Amino acid sequence: MITVNPDGKIMVRRCLVTLRPFRLFVLGIGLFSLCFLMTSLGGQLSARRPGDSPFTIRTEVMGGPESRGILRKMSDLLELMAKRMDTLARLENSSELHRAAGNGHFAVDRSPAGAGLMERIQAIAQNVSDIAVKVDQILRHSLLLHSKAVSEGRRDQCEAPSDPKFPDCSGKVEWMRARWTSDPCYAFFGVDGTECSFLIYLSEVEWFCPPLPWRNQTATQRAPKPLPKVQAVFRSNLSHLLELMGSGKESLIFMKKRTKRLTAQWALAAQRLAQKLGGVQRDQKQILVHIGFLTEESGDVFSPRVLKGGPLGEMVQWADILAALYVLGHGLRITVSLKELQSNLGVPPGRGSCPLTVPLPFDLVYTDYHGLQQMKQHMGLSFKKYRCRIRVIDTFGTEPAYNHEEYATLHGYRTNWGYWNLNPKQFMTMFPHTPDNSFMGFVSEELNETEKQLIKGGKASNMAVVYGKEASIWKGKEKFLSILNKYMEIHGTVYYESQRPPEVPAFVKNHGLLPQPEFQQLLRKAKLFIGFGFPYEGPAPLEAIANGCVFLQSRFSPPHSSLNHEFFRGKPTSREVFSQHPYAENFIGKPHVWTVDYNNSEEFEAAIKAIMRTQVDPYLPYEYTCEGMLERIHAYIQHQPGRLPEVSEPPPGRAQLPSWLPQLPRLGPVSGGGLQCFPAAGAL
Repeated sequence: MITVNPDGKIMVRRCLVTLRPFRLFVLGIGLFSLCFLMTSLGGQLSARRPGDSPFTIRTEVMGGPESRGILRKMSDLLELMAKRMDTLARLENSSELHRAAGNGHFAVDRSPAGAGLMERIQAIAQNVSDIAVKVDQILRHSLLLHSKAVSEGRRDQCEAPSDPKFPDCSGKVEWMRARWTSDPCYAFFGVDGTECSFLIYLSEVEWFCPPLPWRNQTATQRAPKPLPKVQAVFRSNLSHLLELMGSGKESLIFMKKRTKRLTAQWALAAQRLAQKLGGVQRDQKQILVHIGFLTEESGDVFSPRVLKGGPLGEMVQWADILAALYVLGHGLRITVSLKELQSNLGVPPGRGSCPLTVPLPFDLVYTDYHGLQQMKQHMGLSFKKYRCRIRVIDTFGTEPAYNHEEYATLHGYRTNWGYWNLNPKQFMTMFPHTPDNSFMGFVSEELNETEKQLIKGGKASNMAVVYGKEASIWKGKEKFLSILNKYMEIHGTVYYESQRPPEVPAFVKNHGLLPQPEFQQLLRKAKLFIGFGFPYEGPAPLEAIANGCVFLQSRFSPPHSSLNHEFFRGKPTSREVFSQHPYAENFIGKPHVWTVDYNNSEEFEAAIKAIMRTQVDPYLPYEYTCEGMLERIHAYIQHQPGRLPEVSEPPPGRAQLPSWLPQLPRLGPVSGGGLQCFPAAGAL
């Protein structure tokens, strides 16, 4: 018969009475959790590889973060149990203080038993917490080794491939190793100095390397969905265009005033052209117009001089281009700052070495040489990819010998404005200088029959207006001005602030700088509009002829060109200018245009007498009417393609040289395809 210690029976009975059912339940949960933890760890240890240490835990079995989470939950559960046990113990101790005097032995025995149980539970919780920390360290170390193994495996896949289709790949990788920190745009596209990042960039952002086989190609090859085609509709209300043009610059204010003044003529021209075209469907184009010479980065020398007699011809042409594109119904975006240009193109942050972040959202881009340079600096390789969409507004034109970089370098034709390797048709001039370029033009105000009759009846037969708003143009012209003064009353529109310019003779009636409507009224009264040889090829002579004036200009002998005249030096053309306004001389001529040698006093005086006897009607060539310009730009947009086939790398352009340069070799496309932006000249 087994004997039981009476003190043991008493201790067990006291523990059961003290713990009560809820405390027993909590204690059971704790013990069960501890057993579950040990079973889990035992399972992990039994799943180790034969060569593993007994304490090595396999990450692929443990589940990584999930196992760490289980350990943390167990530790938190045990800590919570300990806190609840401690709270219950304090509550019961306080409730039984009153019974301590009557049963002192029970109170003394009960307190150490509860405290011992609490210490054990806290110790278990601490052990579980320590185990969780150690297991977490083991898992982190194991994941680090796994990551290194994956990286080493991919490094083998990130070697520059030897693919004959991508001959420049290895060289570009070498360049990236040495220079990838030279521009923040590389980091923007994910380049971090590793071989894989170089190849990913060179294959997915640029096109020098083949796609990596382990990369997800669906995302990189997914082309953006083309926008649904919208039909262009002629517009007659130009209010929204005036908003698009912006404000804040005197040049823009001048352009907006001109556009607003010509609104009725643009609307009438749109109606006439719509009748000519009948029901022809025209797709609406998305067009960016970037006026580079008005940006602060290019100096914007024009805006401050608008109100001081500066040249306005470029602004006249740009205002008319904007109006024509808008009236034709196309979508326009207008920028006059570098920041606006970068935003509209999608230029990544940096110094312009990387391609655009998105495909170019414009079908056509109209700009000038300043804007062309800015686009090249900030578009990276995208400039080559999209340059066929660019149209360059070029007042005096660009000849193929200057445009072709290789030929210009070998034969001394390099200038600050040439060697762009564009198709010569992409350069659009103010007057039709050459068939190599495209003729853009501008418009002059067209008079109706009633206005023409009023002008003829109000002409003064002995009134002359001098072409020249800057005082420097009048310097040294006293000799033939004296001859002119014998026959006519001379008027000038020379800018001055407070005192009369000394270059203007006293017998000249100077009106100062006039607003355009007042200048038009002055021309409608005058008989003669006389030029002093400068500025070259401006819009004012056509405006004077359209208002019933005879234009008298000087003949140049020898002709002016970049070889002998400072004004043309550096321009990408060798064209010889035989008079101040060759278009007026060759395409209009007498009786509206007279070209004489100003150095020959007799010839000059005879021309004055003949002009006074000549009666002329207001005349404006069709190509300089609103309708003529609309028709011309419509034809360019419809028949001059604006897109290149997408290729792995756009090859350099080789422009065709004209037949009138026999000493220049006829250069066809380079092998592999050239920059064929347009069809042959005969196809247009």
